[in-house]
Amino acid sequence: MVQSVIIARIYADLHTVWNTVTSLCDYSWRSDITSVEISNERCFREISSDGFFTEFKITECEPYRRYSFDLENKNLCGSWTGYFRETEAETEIKFVETVTVRKWWLYPFVKWYLRRQQKRYVEDLKRKCEQNG
Repeated sequence: MVQSVIIARIYADLHTVWNTVTSLCDYSWRSDITSVEISNERCFREISSDGFFTEFKITECEPYRRYSFDLENKNLCGSWTGYFRETEAETEIKFVETVTVRKWWLYPFVKWYLRRQQKRYVEDLKRKCEQNG
């Protein structure tokens, strides 16, 4: 298993950040995906810009505090948890992703991949929330 953690502060209120992260309908701010297919209230699938599918199952949703899901695609499986905390002028986020690779030869690259994905996601999230917040 490999774990990656990112912590950031977003200059927007907690409700804006929470609603942006948890919305399955508005993903236009994400630079890494082209569509989201919703199966039911707990299951959805993201399709990346290169046509790669990842399945998600929401496992916990404590509004404005914690959001978790399991994830799976042909290369890896694992979990993701987002923690949210409002401070005076911003929202602090902490995203923890833990995965297991399905192909042994991917193991040396998975930590780099997770960090790159998390950084890109947070940059996109900041851009969306701080321009609207």
